[in-house]
Amino acid sequence: MSALPVRRWWTGLPPDAGAAVMATGIISVGLRLIGHDLLSLAALAVTAVLWLVLAAGFVARLTGDRDRFRAEADTPSALTAVAATTVLGARLCQLGWQGAAAVLLALAAVLWPGLLYAVLRHRPGHRLPGAAFLACVATEGLAVLAAELSDARHQEWLGLAALACFGLGLLLYGAVLTRFDLREVTRGTGDHWVAGGALSISALAGAKLTASPVWTGAGHTVLRSLTLVLLCASLAWYAVLVAAELRSPRLRYDNRRWSTVFPLGMTATAALSAAAPTGAGWLRPVGEVLLWFAVAAWIVTFAAFLTTRLRTKAPDDPRSP
Repeated sequence: MSALPVRRWWTGLPPDAGAAVMATGIISVGLRLIGHDLLSLAALAVTAVLWLVLAAGFVARLTGDRDRFRAEADTPSALTAVAATTVLGARLCQLGWQGAAAVLLALAAVLWPGLLYAVLRHRPGHRLPGAAFLACVATEGLAVLAAELSDARHQEWLGLAALACFGLGLLLYGAVLTRFDLREVTRGTGDHWVAGGALSISALAGAKLTASPVWTGAGHTVLRSLTLVLLCASLAWYAVLVAAELRSPRLRYDNRRWSTVFPLGMTATAALSAAAPTGAGWLRPVGEVLLWFAVAAWIVTFAAFLTTRLRTKAPDDPRSP
């Protein structure tokens, strides 16, 4: 394959392809939590490669195709750039690479306001797709990574920043939920799962804050209770979305299916992470089972992606599956 088709391929990937980084990264985090370090590192390597490919495409559009960059920046899927960066940063922080994680947090924080504003300022009267919940996911991703770094570096100001992002993410979730098109539950092609995944990453952020020594007394109690409420709500969404998929199967591959895999992995990881700080030990076995479902979904989605790419030669529309 010559250099030009290769470059056309990676610069042609749509913003929602960032969900593949999010999905792979959170599965890497989950695998580490259950002791499968080698599998976790393999998933981390894939995450890092995918992130670099998408980052290169992001920069190429920013510097060489401004019209397309502006058009894509106005879509909710653009926020996967922020969320994917925070997920990768959280996994690197687990490895003890706090310097790299801090750089990724700074990068995500720089990208976040502009992309969030571009999404929120459009179409106030329209019903929203599931991808709109990425406004919450990206914000809670900042909370998770800031909380991780606060604990690792013993920097209280990062904990306060994490708490602020946690609260703002919940407000954004409520704002999007009031305009969410519920028909997406039975008709959506993948990103409707973010409605549940956004609550899962909120629960993960809550678990990280609950585990932090910064919060004690009544503050700790409130965080613990809120984390459990969010996690139970995300599990309820999980059950509803699985039932809807069984009732109305959507088997054709779409890039937005990575936005299904991410909530599967995030719900599992949130349950695993919340078990100890909330004292709800029953969450750990639940998280372990859900994580293997997420791994299976990742394998199936990746196989479908490869099959689709091999069957599609130089598509005219880079957004075509």
